[in-house]
Amino acid sequence: MCGIAGAWTPTPRDSAEELAALGTRMGTAIAHRGPDDAGVWSDPASGLVLSHRRLAIVDLSPEGHQPMVSADSRWVIAFNGEIYNHRELRAELAALGQRFRGHSDTEVLLAAIAQWGVQAALERGNGMLALAAWDRHEKVLWLARDRVGKKPLYYGWADDGSFVFGSELAALRAHPALSGEVDPDALALLLRLDYIPAPHAILRGVHKLAAGRVLRIDAGTMRAGNRSFDPINGPISWWSSRDRQRAAIERGFAGDETAALAELDALLRDATALRMEADVPLGAFLSGGTDSSLVTALMQAQSSRPVRSFSIGFDNAVHDESRYAAAVARHLGTDHTPLHVDGAAALELVPQLPTIFDEPFADSSQVPTALLCRLAREHVTVALSGDGGDELFFGYGRYARALRNEQRLSRLPRRLLARLAGDPGERARLGGLAALRAELAAGDLQGLARQRVTRWRRSEDVVIGARRLLTAYDDPAAMPGVGTGADALMQLDFTCYLAEDILTKVDRASMAVALETRAPLLDWRVAEFAWSLPLSMKWHDGELKHLPKRLLTRYLPNDLVYRPKSGFGAPVGDWLRGPLRDWAEAQLDERRLREEGHFHPAPIRAIWREFLAGQRKWHTHLWGVLMFQAWRGSQD
Repeated sequence: MCGIAGAWTPTPRDSAEELAALGTRMGTAIAHRGPDDAGVWSDPASGLVLSHRRLAIVDLSPEGHQPMVSADSRWVIAFNGEIYNHRELRAELAALGQRFRGHSDTEVLLAAIAQWGVQAALERGNGMLALAAWDRHEKVLWLARDRVGKKPLYYGWADDGSFVFGSELAALRAHPALSGEVDPDALALLLRLDYIPAPHAILRGVHKLAAGRVLRIDAGTMRAGNRSFDPINGPISWWSSRDRQRAAIERGFAGDETAALAELDALLRDATALRMEADVPLGAFLSGGTDSSLVTALMQAQSSRPVRSFSIGFDNAVHDESRYAAAVARHLGTDHTPLHVDGAAALELVPQLPTIFDEPFADSSQVPTALLCRLAREHVTVALSGDGGDELFFGYGRYARALRNEQRLSRLPRRLLARLAGDPGERARLGGLAALRAELAAGDLQGLARQRVTRWRRSEDVVIGARRLLTAYDDPAAMPGVGTGADALMQLDFTCYLAEDILTKVDRASMAVALETRAPLLDWRVAEFAWSLPLSMKWHDGELKHLPKRLLTRYLPNDLVYRPKSGFGAPVGDWLRGPLRDWAEAQLDERRLREEGHFHPAPIRAIWREFLAGQRKWHTHLWGVLMFQAWRGSQD
């Protein structure tokens, strides 16, 4: 796990020293991602520089230093992530004549690229990654991101025509010619979803590479620059979750539930074992929920010593699952470290959120996630998580509600539906008749899904100069087109919410303290297996995540497995009415909003007044505005 950055100047004019200085500056901006080593490599004749910050996990020796040059000197790579099946690939490549100096997975990935090419190497690998690979012969730069979107990669064009890229926006902003102008369309996305999904980013001219995509930049692309580049259709899909889900659904799972349980056990055991390889201390996030408990149980079952586990709880009981985590830890016999956080400790973190998350981000569970990562990093360098289980195994109650409401809407005559429906705007968030009208206006299952993930319904009316950008929740082509409505709901979340919210949150929070996180449930083999299962093995007699829970009963008693689901959040509403009130008032000051020119102040001030008067649900609307305002202030 590391950080990468780089730049390619269209007309080479910088000396080797100047390129090295630029690479060092860009790498230093993300030094928190890799405190163990730093490297810069440049090709002055081409005007290209690669920078790398290393968090040493596998092969702690200097043989793992990056940027790394291939044995035949053709390829140079800066790589962030882990290739979990590197031992298997190493044996295959050695049989083909490749030679290795050390035992890092980076060297294996580089040899695979030299042997098979970038896309074929990606397809053979099992891991998480973001990489930049420079082909010295063809003068082509390749950028790639893993199948699911575990590791981030930003890219764009600076004002001088340079192509710039990096693990975080901070690396790009370190380039002296990059404009820092806010993109109002992306800001509207932040208010709508709490995050900004790929390929969009908060700065104009900057994009995120989407999960499962590879981008090829050659001299022709460089000459055309940002004028003709299409960030949506330009990158090539080397792995598509929609296409793979469609194929899995059409293939189906041939066995009964007993066979499915055995296969899930085998797949998850292997996925967990692969992610337990590390030359540094390793542990697990343990919330006490199904997914983290299952991962921790599989770790402990394959470990000769107690696994280090970590949990966090708040003094607000609604947001506190720590007692369940403690009970699971006792039963499994892990070496458990809980952290109980009062409001004061959590609030100390709020001013640091813009720096931790780099780009404006407003999922309030960012607070406990960041605190949990800090706790774990005091003891380990790698932590396994249960991310992905909800999106693969029907884990959200909103799925069941959306399917139920779609069925009810289908029974209503279209003429009556049109008369009853309407667009109540932001009032839909408050429930009651306004929420019912919004559901009636949704139109179809995708519309219902969109209703349940949307914060500001009309965010373009709040952000000055904003247009409405489409996301997976708006695009019919994002639907799998086969299977059940449940499959479609899970695919939308897998594509957008999981990759762009949950995994972004965990990556930024963990890498801010140089902690690597790994997610066995997001092994591509587990994902494709889950997609092949019938809905009855995921949602059975009203029970969510049926098959994973059945598997978990092999390791835990029923009372720790079958219990109500609780979210992983923070009592933001209480904070905004209490200790954060003055801070929030300063961020939402009407004069400041007007002078900065990003928002129309009236709708924001109106919601703030209603919230202070007792309307409890507006805190989700306000948190997005507050996180942008805090980020904006941190850029000055």
